[in-house]
Amino acid sequence: MSNPVFETIRTTRSVRFFKEAPLPDEVIHLILEAGRRSGSAKNTQPWHFVVIRNRETLTALSVLGDGAGHLARAAMAVALVTEVPYTRDSVPFDLGRAAQNMMVAARSEGVGSVMATLYQTDRAAEVLRLPAGLTVPWCISFGYPVEEPAGPPRKGGRRSFEEVVHWEKW
Repeated sequence: MSNPVFETIRTTRSVRFFKEAPLPDEVIHLILEAGRRSGSAKNTQPWHFVVIRNRETLTALSVLGDGAGHLARAAMAVALVTEVPYTRDSVPFDLGRAAQNMMVAARSEGVGSVMATLYQTDRAAEVLRLPAGLTVPWCISFGYPVEEPAGPPRKGGRRSFEEVVHWEKW
């Protein structure tokens, strides 16, 4: 396929190791604008984004979830902030939509990314000095990848189209 949007989606991968290069402000703004423009149930936009570039803060967040260590190596992270408790079932889905928009926009600029679940949300709220009633269940690490993946994605990493897609009924 020669569709540039699909090619960006197709080549977006989880990146956990980043160069020690800062992201330009215009790239950061593009990533954040992509998240801000995401759709949400009834246009409620149940999010705030906290941009984190301070290494001490990134490191403090990196220990608050299993597999969140990549936050300490990121050039930048975006904390996805929402109300607690979630006021509707669609909030995690809407935050996921915003996250995916940001990650695809980042990829279009040569920036890698990966999600981190923060299990110690109370501690994360303290680290980020969130107002009462807000929580940060997820962060996204961003940065220039240390190296691009060699070749196509691993075999077995994705189920085939035929395994996933069913037409009209199962």
